[in-house]
Amino acid sequence: MKIRLEKSKTRRKKKQPAKARSDKWLLRLYVAGKTPKSVTAFNNLKLICEEQLKGKYRIEVVDLLKNPRLARDNQILAVPTLVRKLPLPVRKIIGDLSNTESVLVGLDLVEYSALKRKSKV
Repeated sequence: MKIRLEKSKTRRKKKQPAKARSDKWLLRLYVAGKTPKSVTAFNNLKLICEEQLKGKYRIEVVDLLKNPRLARDNQILAVPTLVRKLPLPVRKIIGDLSNTESVLVGLDLVEYSALKRKSKV
């Protein structure tokens, strides 16, 4: 007796990275003054945006020393914190953004699985 296995006709649709879905990016970087970590975070973010989102992004820098209430209102627990406001859903990344691969995955510019495949090669 032979058993015939058929492939499922229902396929999970692959989710496209946000980069492919949107042409408008709003990124908000929360800092506490001009500390070395804040400056590094801004420079790293600018570099990533120029490489990945050229002409499609806007960066807003919010200094929480000047307006500390914004930290509570926006649930910012540490600085520097990057918040991707657009495209939705909102995403947060804490730190100086020096780990480019983590930032790319965190912003949904590339898929984690794509990075894993790339590192195996």
